[in-house]
Order: sequence, then C-alpha cells, then structure tokens
Amino acid sequence: MSMPKTIYVAGSFDTKGDELRYVADLIRRQGLPAALVDLSTATPADDADINARTVARFHPGGVEAVFTGDRGSAVSAMGLAFERFILSRSDVGGVIGLGGSGGTAMVTQAMRVLPVGMPRVMVSTVAVGNVSAYVGPNDISMVNSITDIAGLNRISRTVLSNAANSIAGMVHNRQEAEQDDRPALGLTMFGVTTPCVTQIVEQLHDRFECLVFHATGIGGQSMEKLASSGYLAGVLDVTTTEVCDLLFEGILPATEERFGFLAQSTLPYVGSCGALDMVNFAGIDTVPQKYRHRNLYVHNPQITLMRTTVEENVAMGRWIGERLNRSLGPVRFLLPLGGVSLLDAPGQPFHDPEADAALFDAIESTVLQTDERRVLRVPHAINSPEFSSEAVRHFHEISRGR
Repeated sequence: MSMPKTIYVAGSFDTKGDELRYVADLIRRQGLPAALVDLSTATPADDADINARTVARFHPGGVEAVFTGDRGSAVSAMGLAFERFILSRSDVGGVIGLGGSGGTAMVTQAMRVLPVGMPRVMVSTVAVGNVSAYVGPNDISMVNSITDIAGLNRISRTVLSNAANSIAGMVHNRQEAEQDDRPALGLTMFGVTTPCVTQIVEQLHDRFECLVFHATGIGGQSMEKLASSGYLAGVLDVTTTEVCDLLFEGILPATEERFGFLAQSTLPYVGSCGALDMVNFAGIDTVPQKYRHRNLYVHNPQITLMRTTVEENVAMGRWIGERLNRSLGPVRFLLPLGGVSLLDAPGQPFHDPEADAALFDAIESTVLQTDERRVLRVPHAINSPEFSSEAVRHFHEISRGR
C-alpha cells in the first residue's frame, strides 16, 4: 500500500505556535502524517518540521528577500516563498493554515496554486468578510476563528478541532474525479442567459460533459483556471457580463486577466456578448450617486442592475476585442443582433438597439480577423433556439479533429 500523503500545517510560529502544534497533533491522531511549517517573518521557531528559513530559500531573491525587517514586504515575500515551496513538494495531501490577515495572505497564496479538489482549510480572523482575494477561483474552505488566534481556550480548541478533523476527513475520504469518456466543456451563464446555455447543453451533453459556471466574477475565473490547467476540451463563453462590472464599478467583476487563457492555449473557443447590457450593484441604495439617474432595474432586494450606455458598450467592445486578438487557437465570437439578454429583448426594460449596435461595431472593428479568429453576426436574440444552434454549429466546426 502507498503511504498516505502529508498534510502541511502552516502559520507563523512566533504568534501561533501552540495552536499549530495542537492542530498537527489532532491530525496525527487520525493516522495521517502532518508537517508543521513555520512562516514567521520576525522570530522564526526552532521546533517546526520545516523552519521559516527553509521556506524563505524558495524565494527567487533568497532568504534576504524575505527577512527584510519590514512586515509588509516580509509577509508578501514569505507568501511567494511558501507558494514555491508547496509547488516543489510531491507529497502534498492537503494544507491547513491558521492566521490573521497576514498569515491568511501567506498561506492562501500557496493554497491557490494547488489543483481543484486538493483539501485546503484556512482558519482565519478575516473569514467573515469578503474573502475573494484569499480564495480566488479555488475550492478553499475558510473557517471563522471566532476568537483571535492568540492562545488556546475553550472556543479556539473547539474551532481548531473542527478544522483539523475536517481536513483529515477530506484527505481520508478524498473523492477522485469520476472518469467520464466525454471531454469536458466550460460554459458561462447568468440568469438572463439561462435559456441559451440550457439549449446548448441539451445539444451537446451526449458527446460532452458540460460544466456551467455562474458569471459572477469568480465563476469566470474558475472556468479560465480549469481551461488553463488542461481540464477542458473547449469553451462556450457566451456570457461575458463580468467585463461590465470590471469596467464600471459593479460588484461581480472579472479581473484584468479575463480571456487570458486564450493567449496560453489553443482550445476551441466560442464566445458572445451575454448580459453585456448590465452592471450589477447590491441594493438600490448602494448604487453610486453618479449612476442614480440611469436606467436601473431592481432584480431583487439584494441586486440592482444598471443598463450600459452607448459609450460604455464601445469601451467594452474594444476591451474584449483587444484580448481576443491575443488568442492562439480557433475563436468564433458571435454577435446576437436580436439582444444580449432576457432584459434586452423588445419590450423589456433594457432593450436598446443603439447601445447593442455600438457594442457589436466596437468588437468587430477591434478584432483582427483571420481564418482562425472570426467575429460573426447572428440575426437572433441570444436566448433564441436559433442562436444556440449557431453557437453549437460553430463549436463543432472549430473543434473537429482536435
């Protein structure tokens, strides 16, 4: 039988040593190897299995680049060093970390480079806020520490015990991805493009395993991470709405790296303008003052949508087109002339043919078209059966033989 892989228990021993040892002991009681990793940037410990200087040597600038005497730069450098350390190990069965904001930043930087499905648990004092910067497009489990991680007490023992037993259970019972003879495809969807994606899945599911990602910022990042990691055989990115929120202060933004995988792989890619008619805000009271006069639609008490203007559509079209120009593989970007969402259809509150036309013209004029990279006008609304059939047809055309 093969030896069980190691769970790495990471944090700053100079402030969290007792808690880290407690977690490692609990994991070992479950019959699993645990390695204590010190990420201290001030006073490294002597009793960690892997000391801070050993980790620091993995920084491109060496130990001196980590132990600078400045906490901010030291924490950033140690995070990079720990990331490179984890990538160098062949025995990683999981990672559990303890920390405040600095420790969370260091540990999760390494967690984020591990593959989807790898057990990762972060016990953190900042787990109750917006944790997207720490988690990114990954399946990292964040646990609220309740009390500060500043000594063992009746509360911290309970929380740490639950976290240690959780990661031990994940490792003991890790579910490997089920084998499926069908290649996997990534698709992006929003509520207002659901009919389109549902129809595409119905046409493709016999031949492909269709993985649908909710286009909420992290959804697009997750899809692109899987594409870059080799999990996907193709992408139908019909819902590119996250670009709206990135450029115009919405709450569900893409990052500047959106479409980045196109410059790194030759995956067949069919994209479109799904929900580029809207920017997402929270409740109506959260809409920035400068946008209060705009065409606003209260989707529900928690979400308010703002219709994009002609000028904004021109900016988005150019932004998308510039990134499509970096593609290495076959690209078909479809322009749905009948509307880009359920709210953009005739008679609906966001119907604006002038704004749509500005978007389509900007994309078409920006993209440097070749035999491999083409922008195509489709005389139908994005949620029509005709549009979904066109998307499927073009995907089959560019994926044939790959």
